[in-house]
Amino acid sequence: MSFRWNYIQPEHEEAISRLQKELGVPESIARLLSIRGIKTFEDARQFFRPDLESLHDPFLMKGMETGAERLAAAIRNSEKVVVYGDYDVDGTTATAIMHTFLKNFGLDVHFYIPHRFKEGYGIGRDGIDYAESIGAGLIVSVDCGITAVEETEYARSKGIELIICDHHNAGDKIPDAVAVLDPKQPGCPYPFKGLSGAGVGFKLIQATLVKLGLPPNVAHPYLDLVAISIASDIVPIVDENRILMREGLDRINKNPRAGIKALLDRIQLRGPELTTSHIVFSLGPRINAAGRMGDAAVAVALLISETPEEAGELASRLEKINLQRRSTDTRTMDEALKQIDGDSYGDAGSCLVLHDPDWHLGVIGIVASRLVDIYCRPTIMLSTVDGQIKGSARSINGFNIYDALKKCDDLLVQFGGHKYAAGLTIEEDQLEEFIKRFHDITGEMLSEQDFNPELLIDTELSLNEITQRFWKLLKQFEPFGPNNLKPIFVSRDVNLNTRPMIVGQGHLKMRISQSGAPAFEAIGFNMEKYAEPLRNAGSGSVDIAYTIEENTWNNKTSLQLRLKDIHIGGEQVPAAEKNNKQVLSK
Repeated sequence: MSFRWNYIQPEHEEAISRLQKELGVPESIARLLSIRGIKTFEDARQFFRPDLESLHDPFLMKGMETGAERLAAAIRNSEKVVVYGDYDVDGTTATAIMHTFLKNFGLDVHFYIPHRFKEGYGIGRDGIDYAESIGAGLIVSVDCGITAVEETEYARSKGIELIICDHHNAGDKIPDAVAVLDPKQPGCPYPFKGLSGAGVGFKLIQATLVKLGLPPNVAHPYLDLVAISIASDIVPIVDENRILMREGLDRINKNPRAGIKALLDRIQLRGPELTTSHIVFSLGPRINAAGRMGDAAVAVALLISETPEEAGELASRLEKINLQRRSTDTRTMDEALKQIDGDSYGDAGSCLVLHDPDWHLGVIGIVASRLVDIYCRPTIMLSTVDGQIKGSARSINGFNIYDALKKCDDLLVQFGGHKYAAGLTIEEDQLEEFIKRFHDITGEMLSEQDFNPELLIDTELSLNEITQRFWKLLKQFEPFGPNNLKPIFVSRDVNLNTRPMIVGQGHLKMRISQSGAPAFEAIGFNMEKYAEPLRNAGSGSVDIAYTIEENTWNNKTSLQLRLKDIHIGGEQVPAAEKNNKQVLSK
């Protein structure tokens, strides 16, 4: 799909020339800094040289004094503790961090992850009953619990105390736990609100070490798992997260724990440097697969494993689960596309709502996201479980799908989520009316321009500006992620030095140059449709949008352009016809 290009405008345009002069960097680098809110030399120093000394004081978080003192007391008294987590990557890494921390002090510590389909998200009575059955007097929740008001009361009735570590938005009432740690809860003065669930747990560990009179570097071995949580949970990689991510990646690259090493070896993910993208597209999905298919316990077991033998066996199990997930994912995607292309469906225009009673709940969210990428429409995938229809919703930029579902709340058993992703439950007899209303809502709120996706461009660049010095400066912008995305550049009127080829499964490859600049290899994944228009294009009429990366082949490393989009003759490449066809579920 071709995009309309929208250039990001720096909030402080006047800072660009000052940064260029004070830092001695090219104007394009100064512009990238300004786009990221960097205004002064000191801002730039902290951005380029983030360090652990700059982390915020954990005791600035509301409830931390009480929570750290209670956890320190549990350690001193050798109490039995249950770590209660979520089944996604953030939840399983957070569980592994807290479990390992407490086990290192010799505690009898257990973990509990609710079954995705039998119990659902969050603290539930089954987990509390489990804690009671083993005689635990304290539960530490991670990545969940901020809305567990009734469950906290239930735990208290069983003589069990709770420390809640969460990073989700609070409800109208805060649970009456021993301590509730969540930077987003009302009245919390903590200066950074973007921590992952594992990040909040890490702050509790930091504070507990202070209460125990131990140095803060005792917490540093857990930064690898914190980094995996940050990358996988799509939290902003700015402020504290940027520091935690950078240090965590360094640990993964230099000295990965047994479970991570076994998983990297199992999937043969090797190279000079593991990046955020490797976590997002390779490590994270595999850790997540266990929870998606039902039981995330194997993921936690891998992350807390201590020997290469144990880790290797668990990594193999996890990879088998991931292969099962991928097979289910592929089958579901194929069936969804058949529904979209089927003659029995009408033209939805503004949304996709697809239902199959046999679809696996663990993968429909992934498939919905892919359909959004293909069709650029809000998408809802629905399955049937025990007589109720349950599903996952994903949205496009600029459309708040949570608010849209809120307008249908009288038709829903329950729903929850945020701007771009949500979950919902519907009674079977309400499905037809829900589809009609959701279609009406999206039709009223969205226009044709909303269906033409935009690509945010950082700046234009001449190919002769891409030097080794430029690359070294650009590397210092890592780690990339939300709020600090990998910069996307545009170069205009480039020349095709070679005929565009298709390699692998639909990948576009060619060699390009521009007005005397050195030629670069360029590759565009899944961009096969651009080949024929490029072959017919006139000289100098091609504009490209791309990122810059290193490519190593036959022990030789060079800079390569990763294509994101191509405009020919100043125009977008037309989308394939099927991308314009939208349908509703029956």
